Amino acid sequence: MIKRFIIAFVLLVLVAGGIVGFNLFRDQAIKDFFAGMKPPPVTVSTVTVEPITWTPGIDAIGTVGAAQGVDLTVETTGVVETIDFTANERVAKDKVLVQLDDAKERADLAAVKAQAALDQQALERALELQKRGVNTDVTVDSARAAATASAAQVARAQAVVDQKQVRAPFAGTMGIPRIEEGQYISPGTKIATLQDLSTMRVDFTVPEQRFNNLRIGQPVTFGLTAGDMPFKGSVTGIDPKVDPVSRLVSVRADMTNPEGRVNPGQFLQVRVILPTEQDIIAIPQTALVSSLYGDFVYVVREAKAPEQPAPAEAGASDAVAADAEPAAPAAPSLAAYQIFVKAGRRAAGMVEITEGLSAGDRVVTAGQNRLFSGSPVTIDNTVNPLPAAAADLAGGSDKAGGDRAGAAGE
Repeated sequence: MIKRFIIAFVLLVLVAGGIVGFNLFRDQAIKDFFAGMKPPPVTVSTVTVEPITWTPGIDAIGTVGAAQGVDLTVETTGVVETIDFTANERVAKDKVLVQLDDAKERADLAAVKAQAALDQQALERALELQKRGVNTDVTVDSARAAATASAAQVARAQAVVDQKQVRAPFAGTMGIPRIEEGQYISPGTKIATLQDLSTMRVDFTVPEQRFNNLRIGQPVTFGLTAGDMPFKGSVTGIDPKVDPVSRLVSVRADMTNPEGRVNPGQFLQVRVILPTEQDIIAIPQTALVSSLYGDFVYVVREAKAPEQPAPAEAGASDAVAADAEPAAPAAPSLAAYQIFVKAGRRAAGMVEITEGLSAGDRVVTAGQNRLFSGSPVTIDNTVNPLPAAAADLAGGSDKAGGDRAGAAGE
């Protein structure tokens, strides 16, 4: 019985030892496999950090209005006789746009003109008789007063006739007609809008903290998007009072609009240009990654060399190694390393870096979502994710340097 128990115990120990040994062997094999396995390199695009000339600015959103723009109305009642304009027509100053029925007023004008002519003849006759000494001063004064009154009546009748016409107060572009021929209209009826689109004004607000940075005459750029601001202008007015509710300062700028691409009432991106600064470290905004721990970027550097195995014992192996030809040096491999930085101002797709980077660093601008610190990378700058404005600030030499680095990494 004891012999059987010993045999069963030995068998149990052998089975348990085999299982434990197999698990240890398996775990070590898995560990060795993953330790020797290298992840495939990630393709990224990069830009080389270089000091640039930074042009700071104040960004805002403005509302466009015409420098000259009015809604045309009539001053008197009447029936519309003719409409002498069409929508979007460019009209000259003083052009007749609308003519109301003025038959009665013209008849009254003709009557007072006839009376004025008669009174003028009477005045001339009285002056001639006075020269001959057969007329008194009282008669001449009465004739002069009558002639003056008749001339005033003519001017009044002419003004009434002129009120039956609507003329363009300045050159501009007409809007859609709001009346029809034959329509009876009264004072205040809107006829159409007239806008001078050659010069526009843009009203916008800036925070009170930037009040001291504003000056009359400062250059301003405008655009439909922040990345494309083709329109130029300058600051023409700054409200001296800060709004106590919103804590904003109202600013007005003029803008040239030669092609008529901007219309009154539109919203525009506004950027007030401030004095330039030299030797600023800035990177594209696409390179900056924000997290709960702070802002960071990935910098591409040569990968750290793995630990070399211990040299073999002297003997026959040394003779074999001496006979072997030396291996050609391998191209340096590249890896991306996470660097925490401190971000500053932003403009034109670029962000200022005040701490963490220096000139010459290669920063990843695309492909960060697949990276971790130390992951191998290859560089491909054939596709540039930067906007045009940021690419101009970043410089054109980065692409060539990145291509060379990518070739070395491959």
